[in-house]
Amino acid sequence: MGYPDTFEGFVVDSPKTWNKFHRSELKPKPFEDHDVDVEIECCGVCGSDVHTVTGGWGDFEGPLCVGHEVVGKAVNVGKFVKGIKKGDRVGVGAQVWACLKCDICESRNENYCPHQIDTYNAKYEDGSSAHGGWANYIRAHEYFVFRIPDALKSEIAAPLLCAGITTYSPLVRAGVGPGKRVGVVGIGGLGHLALQFSKALGAETYALTHSPNKTDDAKALGAMDVIVTTEDNWADKYAFKFDFVLNCSDMTSEFDLKTYMSILKVGGQFHMVGLPDKPLPEMKAFDFVSNAAKLTGSHLGNHQEMEAMLQLAADKGIAPKVETIDISEEGCKQAVERVKVNDVRYRFTLTGFNNVFGTGK
Repeated sequence: MGYPDTFEGFVVDSPKTWNKFHRSELKPKPFEDHDVDVEIECCGVCGSDVHTVTGGWGDFEGPLCVGHEVVGKAVNVGKFVKGIKKGDRVGVGAQVWACLKCDICESRNENYCPHQIDTYNAKYEDGSSAHGGWANYIRAHEYFVFRIPDALKSEIAAPLLCAGITTYSPLVRAGVGPGKRVGVVGIGGLGHLALQFSKALGAETYALTHSPNKTDDAKALGAMDVIVTTEDNWADKYAFKFDFVLNCSDMTSEFDLKTYMSILKVGGQFHMVGLPDKPLPEMKAFDFVSNAAKLTGSHLGNHQEMEAMLQLAADKGIAPKVETIDISEEGCKQAVERVKVNDVRYRFTLTGFNNVFGTGK
């Protein structure tokens, strides 16, 4: 068989073989009137991909094709689809479906829909599997397919579809803008974008890092100053200083959270988008009392935020720092292994899909 009945992608079979990729046939969900098929040009490599294939976020049954930062060409468009036409360059992020009719969806919070379907490692109600973007095609509901602004190169746009929206949405929902002081913890794949978005939104932005060698990068990306959290008593002079702290590190399980929360203004938020495999450190109720601090978190963003984020990136020249790798068994292996040990500054995008899979429709 072949497209449109089957796709083909690079997969792993279990967490025990998390870095052993091979090509496999993938069976997509049945095509419906609101669906869009995308022939994939490139796909980002996200920390979520590594947490998933290693089993850090739970076991899975293979074959599993990951990848949820997809850019490509719309090649099949359902008859009820609006705003997307064949030939458009489009992107798909970490969600491909929601019911769009529950109270949560109707409040423009479809990224929290209890019936939502993640881009991969998820099942539709009919039992069909959702497959990720390390493949030749992806099928998604039109609401989760976005036109890519012309100003954004495909390999640059790809990481914005997960890392970008994951950092942009909480900043906007927290009212970040002029007059606000924001701290970004963890200057990596998420954090280096959070700095740029916070600066573009008009906030006084600081980087918090345990790596002094990232100081120059952080300032170039928009940080007013850099706070090195390995220094003794680093938090003392920043007590009650920050309106919002966005934690982009996935090592929160090793943090002294009480210290990080002490730098918040009264009622400020320590907001997590970096999601560690391990539980958070134990905390006491009194850790929240001195400044009425809030410990919060979020998942992706909604449709409107995705469109606004992509346009802001195009207008302001916001771009992830990207290293490209040609997709192959070895390329996928190299990508996940290097992300696992943080050997990347700051994102990977897998490219060369047409060379491997050929051009379809």
